[in-house]
Amino acid sequence: MKKILLGLMCTVLAAASFVSCNKKKVVEEEKITLRVAMVTDYGDITDQSFNQTTYEACKSFCESRGLDLRYYKPANDSTEARVSSINAAIQDDYNVVVLPGFAFSEALVKTVDENPEVTFVALDVSEFDVLTAAKAFGKPDGWKLPSNAFCAVYKEELPGFMAGYAAVKEGYKHLGFLGGMAVPAVIRFGYGFVLGADKAATEMGIAKDVVVEFVYGGQFYGDQTITSSMDAWYLQRGVEVVFACGGGIWTSAAEAAAKVGGKVIGVDVDQSALINKYGDGMCVTSAMKSLAATVNATLSSALDGSFKTEFGGTITALGLVSDKEVDENFVGLPTDTWSMKKFTVADYKTLVADMFYGKVTVSDDISALPKVSVKLNVYPNIK
Repeated sequence: MKKILLGLMCTVLAAASFVSCNKKKVVEEEKITLRVAMVTDYGDITDQSFNQTTYEACKSFCESRGLDLRYYKPANDSTEARVSSINAAIQDDYNVVVLPGFAFSEALVKTVDENPEVTFVALDVSEFDVLTAAKAFGKPDGWKLPSNAFCAVYKEELPGFMAGYAAVKEGYKHLGFLGGMAVPAVIRFGYGFVLGADKAATEMGIAKDVVVEFVYGGQFYGDQTITSSMDAWYLQRGVEVVFACGGGIWTSAAEAAAKVGGKVIGVDVDQSALINKYGDGMCVTSAMKSLAATVNATLSSALDGSFKTEFGGTITALGLVSDKEVDENFVGLPTDTWSMKKFTVADYKTLVADMFYGKVTVSDDISALPKVSVKLNVYPNIK
């Protein structure tokens, strides 16, 4: 695990400083010609979220190296449609397939063994997702992810913690967490958020004054019903800021916040440009996963022929890899676009360093709600 993380960090540092990592050089005639395909998670590459961020990372990587890139959009939100798109890419002679989102676990398991010459990079696909799919499709006991595939998951509890901690330090005392569906990644974001708010409130001696509302919408998109629930939070309960965590569900939080001048925290990517369309400065910050760093690291290894030894057959949880260069971490907050004034970039860097060295620890246990000193109100799923 350490070796993989070190390899990832090395690649990211190389991209930033234009200094190549100390890998074995490959002679010119052995270099691989990559043709990269990205399959969207049903949505398209203009979703301004997971799909778009992944596509833009692939596009930047391929354009800078003169490589062919194409994206495929499944016909509908089903494993069969995703498998069809993957097979279409392979039939079109694309030899690297990038799959963004946990919903690709079944499609990955269905296609990876039959295409050993193709490199698969799956983002946000966990070991649990993969093994559950393998069992469902009758893979033999002991089946493992083959060496032509790599799955990256993220330690969502870390950026969730950062966002909750920063919000309370900024001065917000009534917070809300609106999750999409209660899948592991969303749960980790939410529990981390609660723990971060609790840590900051305890440090400030105001735990008895801080309240966190907590609910899942039951879907990954906003609608009138969810917006009405958020209206109740902002208008009736006095919630100041909501961490909207789960695909397009943020739209309901933003619509409700706009009516009262409320605030929203984004997720997965820097959502400030989207959220601030509903109100100037509405986006406090975003709890992010660095999809671009993962794409750059894995495609670089595929290009130089080291993918199978560096990443192949592994499912790795990515988190912090630097105490000082915060932008090189695989999770974090965007320091250039947040609207916070009291919680400074220097404060954030101190927090990251404390987390990196273990001075501040964040539990990844999602078996039960965390025990905290702040008031935590948990509601039944909206849907």
